Amino acid sequence: MIVMPLRKYSLILLTLIATGHSLAQQAPVPPSLAAKSWLLMDMSANQLLTAEKSDERLEPASLTKLMTAYLSFSAIHKKTLSLDQTLPVSEKAWRTGGSKMFIHVDTQVSVDDLLKGMIVQSGNDACVTLAEGIAGSEENFVQMMNREAQRLGMKNTHFTNATGLPDPQLYTTASDLARLASALIRDFPEEYKKYYSIKEFRYNNISQPNRNRLLFIDPSVDGVKTGHTEAAGYCLISSAQRDKRRLLSVVLGTKSDSTRASESQKLLNWGFGAFQSVELFAKDQAVATLRAWKGAQRDVRGGFADGLNVTVAKGYGDKITHEFVGEARLIAPIEQGQQLGILKVSIDGKPAGEFSVVALENVALGNIFTRLWDTIRLWFN
Repeated sequence: MIVMPLRKYSLILLTLIATGHSLAQQAPVPPSLAAKSWLLMDMSANQLLTAEKSDERLEPASLTKLMTAYLSFSAIHKKTLSLDQTLPVSEKAWRTGGSKMFIHVDTQVSVDDLLKGMIVQSGNDACVTLAEGIAGSEENFVQMMNREAQRLGMKNTHFTNATGLPDPQLYTTASDLARLASALIRDFPEEYKKYYSIKEFRYNNISQPNRNRLLFIDPSVDGVKTGHTEAAGYCLISSAQRDKRRLLSVVLGTKSDSTRASESQKLLNWGFGAFQSVELFAKDQAVATLRAWKGAQRDVRGGFADGLNVTVAKGYGDKITHEFVGEARLIAPIEQGQQLGILKVSIDGKPAGEFSVVALENVALGNIFTRLWDTIRLWFN
């Protein structure tokens, strides 16, 4: 199984299970973790490296705040919210239990501080204030959360609040959380870099450290979020970047704060140590050139708009082969991003996956003479 983030992405995995299984056969045995569920993916190649019970529904606790942050960043990009804007603190937000950034009722707090309070201090009061500021009420915001979850392909997730406080109908999976975290890092890279690596935040003369211990232990780790309730146990989603490779780990349901950190570190170290990423095609590099019938130009280039990397066990980089299978006839007009065929990738002679090859350019419809001539040629071809 491979976790693929949703976007207009040139690399679309078609044969998910095949790739995950072939990689698993080549790789060293993954570590066993003291957790209920876990997952490790290579974001650079959009490949799952290992997983255990990754589709089992569990309580997300404060990992819920990743969706609250995603919608907050989205509102900022849509200019319906700004960092220097202040939002009123309602009595509901002030009274919300659990972890707090300690904002006061009937005061105004900047969005920038609220984001830091939510991300660094895991403040539930900050979450509710942001939710009310964006959607008018937390209830309306929860509807937005669930719509966004569906858009991102989080099929086994249901949100009931903006905080992650316990609720029987609040659930998700390691796979869905990986989708969400990778989407946040991918869609809002500047915001991710700015907020998720902050180690401490002080508000109202109260300093609180980031609960993600790996930020203080591993310099390659730059996020993302912790969570804890009695039912959920101690949870941690971590992301680290080493030598242009970014890994994302999801560890759910450990028994202590120190255990979630050590098990996450174990998973990341294994992923970086056991695998290597191989660039098969660079961004906008042509995989193939195909005939564009009835087009204003004769040919169209096919490739991957963002490049194609494949992660394999170390020692298998020179065992990768690939074959392009194109569409039989391409008739203009052709739109950039339109699928032109698939690239079949094998590792050591075993099928490893199929990737969608798309048009790297638009091809307009040709003039009447070109269309007529190509129509005649197609009759005999």
